[in-house]
Order: sequence, then structure tokens, then C-alpha cells
Amino acid sequence: MKKIETSILIDATVEDVWRVLSEFEAYSLWSPTIKQFEWQPVVGKRCKVLLEQPNGFKIKMNPKFLVIERNRELRWKGDLFIPGIFDGEHYFKLEQVAAGQIRFVQGELFSGLLVPFLGKLFIETRRGFDLFNTAIKTRVEGNLNF
Repeated sequence: MKKIETSILIDATVEDVWRVLSEFEAYSLWSPTIKQFEWQPVVGKRCKVLLEQPNGFKIKMNPKFLVIERNRELRWKGDLFIPGIFDGEHYFKLEQVAAGQIRFVQGELFSGLLVPFLGKLFIETRRGFDLFNTAIKTRVEGNLNF
């Protein structure tokens, strides 16, 4: 198993961050890595998600949404073709650290037979997480200033 986790502080309320995170139809306007959700995600259901790595590699996943907890957490799990080959459980968590300040946590737990052979992919994935974190911070904080 391999875990990647990143975080960033966002100067906003948890409601402001959740509003941007859960506005799935708007990701194409601001997200550098999660480009599109085919429809509104629902817990227990699959929803196609178009992802793009910083190196330009694109893939359309069909993950199952595990948690959509308002103002707290969004989590899904996907696999590459067959479960157990290369699986990823992706999550976003919102943690209140002070009045008007949220720690936005993004992570993924990778498992499966291919994990030991995909070191370069994990470097790009971490880079993508950092880009996404910066983009959501910019989007949330920018929306507060209009």
C-alpha cells in the first residue's frame, strides 16, 4: 500500500470551501487536474471522472463514491480495469484550524499488484495534488473578494 497526502491552509469558512469542492459542474473552470464529473456524484454510486496529470496524461475513471459529507469529507474509490491490480481511494477533508481558516487535506491510498512498479506516477500524482490545492485555495479566496 502507498499513501500520498498533501494539505494547504485556506482563509475561508468550511462552508465556503465545501461550496467550491461540491460544485462538480464547475471544476473545468478552475481545476488543473480533475477536469470533469459526468454527473452529480451520489454515495454508493459510480460517476465518471476525467483526470489529467501535470505531465498531460489523461484518464477517465469510474469510481464509486464512498463519502459525501457536507463541510467535512469527499471520498471515492476507483480501480484500473480489475479491482486488485491498481486501486486508489481518493479523499478530500476539511479541517477547521481557526476562525476563518481551514486545512484542506487531499490524499490517496493506493493498493494493488502494480503499486511497487509505479514510483514515477506517484511523483506526478503528488505534484497534481499540490496544483489542485493551490487552485482550490485561489478559487475559494478569490470568490470571497467580489
